[in-house]
Amino acid sequence: MDTSTVPLRIAASLFILDGVGFGVFAVPAIVRVLQHRPIPIVFGFPAYGGGPFERIGLKSTVPLLVAFLVVDILEIVAGVLVWQGSRGGAILGFVLIPCGAFFWWGFALPIPPIFAAARSALIAVSWSRLQ
Repeated sequence: MDTSTVPLRIAASLFILDGVGFGVFAVPAIVRVLQHRPIPIVFGFPAYGGGPFERIGLKSTVPLLVAFLVVDILEIVAGVLVWQGSRGGAILGFVLIPCGAFFWWGFALPIPPIFAAARSALIAVSWSRLQ
């Protein structure tokens, strides 16, 4: 592997890890909300509940959770495209930051902003390698 592609591969991996890691828990949360059951507890925390959204009166609903799942899926797409060296994937990733930030804040998710900062920096230093 060409060492100049390593930052892009790491950035792509962060996109995919973030999208899969949080998307996989969105599906059972959607199912539970559809069944009028409480949000599942994952690693001791409510999956997409109990954060600032709820404090301002916005409960986890199916449309809200589906919108978050769509962002997660698009992060996976961005990751695959960045892995392939696509500038379009990088642009998609940058466009997804404010969309994701809405959910990261509302669901009190501390890890995705760190991933977003890291992958943004990695893409920025490798921008000229993208096609």
